[in-house]
Amino acid sequence: MNLRRLRMKPGVRALVRENWVRKEDLIFPIFIKEGLRGWKEIPSMPGICQVGEEALLKEVEEVLELGIKGVILFGIPQLKDSVGSDALNPEGLIARSVRRLKEKFGDDLVVVTDLCFCEYTDHGHCGIIDPVLKSVHNRETLTISQKQAIIHAQAGADIIAPSGMMDGIVSALREALDSNGFDHIPIMSYSTKFASAFYGPFRDAAESAPTTGGGIIPSDRSTYQMDIANSREALLESIIDEKEGADILMVKPALAFLDIVAKIKEKTLRPLAVYNVSG
Repeated sequence: MNLRRLRMKPGVRALVRENWVRKEDLIFPIFIKEGLRGWKEIPSMPGICQVGEEALLKEVEEVLELGIKGVILFGIPQLKDSVGSDALNPEGLIARSVRRLKEKFGDDLVVVTDLCFCEYTDHGHCGIIDPVLKSVHNRETLTISQKQAIIHAQAGADIIAPSGMMDGIVSALREALDSNGFDHIPIMSYSTKFASAFYGPFRDAAESAPTTGGGIIPSDRSTYQMDIANSREALLESIIDEKEGADILMVKPALAFLDIVAKIKEKTLRPLAVYNVSG
């Protein structure tokens, strides 16, 4: 059998190629920092910058010129407190930014909003701290996450992407969105998100590194993000999120867990996103 016949010319190779990575497949992360003028390079990620509000439109214009049609927004507000109040403000940083982007670019740009509280809290954790459990309080965090999702949807977000790894987050957001007239807004769940050491530079970019919260919680996210050693649980996380109504599943970080990507893809017909982190 001569398999090389289909490899001899570039056009033939392209015609029979099984897998493609296109610019249209990519989502570009944007770290919007309140009070910043212009751009500020992130020392741990050379070439990647935080972006001020006034520079946001220019940043996105350049992204679109590259052929990338989607962005995911991370907000870095000046106000940080124990409950992430800016994330619950209809005039907060992300709400303002989404409105500006949709007014300028409309449907030419897909705006995904990261839904979490780590960038907005003074302790850097993904919700409200429970001092008894010494972790994030799941039920109370679901409640404020529903409020955050509605704010994003009202501002014009095309996709809501919850990243906090709270149990029941997808069903809670689906209920809130549907009951407020946003049943058309898809949820891209960070369904299998590991407690990984690869997030370090990214947390510098988002200014979201977890602390002990005054000594009452571990300074990591191991009590709610996935244990990197558990492959069956990783699969279960995505299966549950799909049952709860997730429209797109995700593995983060992806390159270190391609075996998990393959296993999830075997179990679902939903789109599966892979998140390449800073390392």
